[in-house]
Amino acid sequence: MANSVLWFDDIDREQVAVVGGKNASLGEMTRNLAAKGVPIPPGFATTADAYWRFIEHNTLTETIRGALSDWEAGKKSLAEIGRMIRSAIVHGDWPPESAEAILGAYRELGKRTGETDTAVAVRSSATAEDLPDASFAGQQESYLNIAGEAAVLDACRRCYASLFTDRAISYRKAKDFDHMKIALSVGVQKMVRADKGGAGVMFSIDTETGFDSVVLITGAWGLGETVVQGAVDPDEYQVFKPLLSDPALSPIIERRLGAKDRKMIYAGSGDPASDGKPTRTVPTSEAERRRYVLNDDEIVALARWACIIEDHYGMPMDMEWAREGRGGPLYIVQARPETVQSRRGAEVLKSYSLDNRGETLATGLSIGDQIVTGRVCLIRDVKEIDRFVEGSVLVTDTTDPDWVPIMKKAAAIVTDHGGRTSHAAIVSRELGLPAIVGTGNATKLLHDQQDVTVCCAEGDVGTVYEGFGDISVEEIAIGDIPATKTRVMLNIGNPAAAMRWWRLPADGVGLARMEFVVSNAIKAHPMALIHPEQVDKEARSAIADLIAGYESGAEYFVDRLSKGLSRIAAVAYPNPVIVRMSDFKTNEYANLLGGAGFEPHEENPMLGFRGASRYDSDRYREGFALECQAIRRLRTDMGFTNVVVMIPFCRTPEEADGVLRVMAENGLERGRDGLQVYMMCEIPSNVIRAEEFARRFDGFSIGSNDLTQLVLGVDRDSDALSGVFDERDPAVTWMIERAIKGAHKAGIKIGLCGQAPSDHPEFAAFLVACGIDSISVTPDSFVSVKRIVADAEGQSSA
Repeated sequence: MANSVLWFDDIDREQVAVVGGKNASLGEMTRNLAAKGVPIPPGFATTADAYWRFIEHNTLTETIRGALSDWEAGKKSLAEIGRMIRSAIVHGDWPPESAEAILGAYRELGKRTGETDTAVAVRSSATAEDLPDASFAGQQESYLNIAGEAAVLDACRRCYASLFTDRAISYRKAKDFDHMKIALSVGVQKMVRADKGGAGVMFSIDTETGFDSVVLITGAWGLGETVVQGAVDPDEYQVFKPLLSDPALSPIIERRLGAKDRKMIYAGSGDPASDGKPTRTVPTSEAERRRYVLNDDEIVALARWACIIEDHYGMPMDMEWAREGRGGPLYIVQARPETVQSRRGAEVLKSYSLDNRGETLATGLSIGDQIVTGRVCLIRDVKEIDRFVEGSVLVTDTTDPDWVPIMKKAAAIVTDHGGRTSHAAIVSRELGLPAIVGTGNATKLLHDQQDVTVCCAEGDVGTVYEGFGDISVEEIAIGDIPATKTRVMLNIGNPAAAMRWWRLPADGVGLARMEFVVSNAIKAHPMALIHPEQVDKEARSAIADLIAGYESGAEYFVDRLSKGLSRIAAVAYPNPVIVRMSDFKTNEYANLLGGAGFEPHEENPMLGFRGASRYDSDRYREGFALECQAIRRLRTDMGFTNVVVMIPFCRTPEEADGVLRVMAENGLERGRDGLQVYMMCEIPSNVIRAEEFARRFDGFSIGSNDLTQLVLGVDRDSDALSGVFDERDPAVTWMIERAIKGAHKAGIKIGLCGQAPSDHPEFAAFLVACGIDSISVTPDSFVSVKRIVADAEGQSSA
């Protein structure tokens, strides 16, 4: 007779038919990865043979087959037959040999853990689950904090019954699986006391873009079920995998604080609030909501384990983690193949854009990168799903597997709660639907029959706009993009959208605008963060809210800026990423929180106190020091040595000397640790005195917008003079040609990061003819410019 029980130590991934995908994976990791430092809680699994013996012992085969036939023939509803099958299984008796095998293993587990009636997690593991082309996530049940022999047997029986929940039956039908050929194994695993320590989910790939160089980790207080179910908005972390091998580095490129307004905990014995269940959900404290679940060391440790697991399996993985109590050890409690992005074809990219936006109605985390329009169908309870209208935008509080039947019919999904690893997010990706999760209040802001546009194409933040916007879709065939000698790079300002473009064969990032990160991720004037005592009471209060959880405003600025820029640096790594130091004008700085009191009033800010002139000035020297500290952290602590610094609007060589001196004082010495410093070539003096500037910098990047403005004497923001502003004017092209010749004569590199090559094909051809080293353009125009450059290079060599 085959075994009824197998210990994880005796199982490998080839035994999916025996113990299901979940348990086969736990066995595989226990046997092979524990020695590599990946900790797995001990446990055992019942076998498929034990399931079939249970079914046979209770003569349930014909009962199940007959009920399914009645449903497929339309004689009974899915709910009726599912309820009947589950009841029959739950009330079944254990074959004596199976019961003794399970209880014997449970007693042995207690000996191994040193606990009597040890608390365990009892999880279902179907023998067809977690296949590379089908995710059975959430289809069967798990039971947590189960203790005592009778309770363990009962939980195993309920797991068997969950093979026939309505959602599981309908899912198998949709995937064309034979109901009578799928068995269920039950995993019984030592319960990690995550109710006091926290838990979550992680992926060894970016779940939205498929970017394969990051680990995505989410976490919340309490048991991990709240994260999986999407019942909470978890913390979110991203770690850059290629730099994890260096123990001196901490390549955490994203840390986002989630609301975490509730947590699942164990219910105490006789707890009236638990309704007899072993767990209950309670609100979190204000302190818990304002504190990250994981510290940096724990984030990096989890990411390293994710890499070990991914490397062992040879594919991107979806994992669950838990921490034993407050400050206790971390464990990996599940691992399965990632089934969406890793199967997505990379040959064609689709780029979505939106015109004629309506009013912003709600925002949250974007899932996917599509834009759709539709009418809202607001459903608060799963009992009301029968009134869902196919093709509508489903708006609800949160989803679980019971919602899948209507999720498949939705145009998009919007939820109040949930993070990127929630049920709504996972299923939306599998179905290829755009979703916005964790809005907080969409069910209050939106109403039935409301026309909306759901936009997930603007980075991390997804937006529900009022009305139907105009959607454009461009397909980019990666294989058709030609190779060029001239480097074609990307202009990227928004770190949240950077990963959308990782598949483009760009030669790096030619312009990363620091001010975009400051205005969108930091929001406050750096001097106000350093000197909050100098701003008014209202701004001081707003700053205090912004920097909650940070030891100071200065640390907040440095951390947020380095994290934002790191996401851009990660996408291009190891190719160069040229980060332009802040280039706000005084009116733009004044608009930042607390900024008005630190900025002079200027009649023409475009020609005023901007760029290099600020960096060695008493008005801003402390703020520039924070910018330098962020770049130093980015390069030294995080490991992004591909980052190049660029100085904007540098009027004279003497001004350049002052900037380089201040940079060196703040740990950014040109040439040290390979640091290169470039200069924006955007003022006529930069061209006229190119040889002198070239002695101070490693490269130039032509800013065609400002150069055109200053050569032609045209305010580039003037509507009245827009017809005169043209980078193709002979005076401007003369300047550009002189700049390229001057740079090459001095032996330094030179590129261009303006919009002109995107708008005018002949301008790109002109730059190639001049011998420019690189052209940096917006991602949406990369392919067209690359083709223009290839044609121009072909003509010049003919």
